[in-house]
Amino acid sequence: MASAEERDLDLVEVAPNANPPVCRLMDFGKFLYEQNKKQREARKAQKTVEVKEMRFRPKTGEHDINFKLKLVRDFLGDGSKVKIRVVFRGREIYHPELGTEIMSQVTERLKDVAVVDQEPRLEGRSLLMILAPAK
Repeated sequence: MASAEERDLDLVEVAPNANPPVCRLMDFGKFLYEQNKKQREARKAQKTVEVKEMRFRPKTGEHDINFKLKLVRDFLGDGSKVKIRVVFRGREIYHPELGTEIMSQVTERLKDVAVVDQEPRLEGRSLLMILAPAK
């Protein structure tokens, strides 16, 4: 304790469970600052994956599908995941094969730039599928 005060440092217990406990002489404020700095740098380097969404309807026309798929290609090119949703209204829910057909068209047309991350599944009144960019 006296040698720490002489050097204007702190006596920090590093391993309290060791026998005997291990202590270290250091500037504790500087240690905390550098530790926070490392955490900030790690957060900056961390890549967040965005999930974009594209909605279709069972009666969506061919031209509209092509236009939306062009946007999906851009999203995938940027590295985002894309959630494809086919929304059913009213009695359309009784014909889920129409939504499945759209999903299969989408996967077929985007197989060069995307992989299916989550297979199509029915959630309430919508059919969902998640596409991830191909490596």
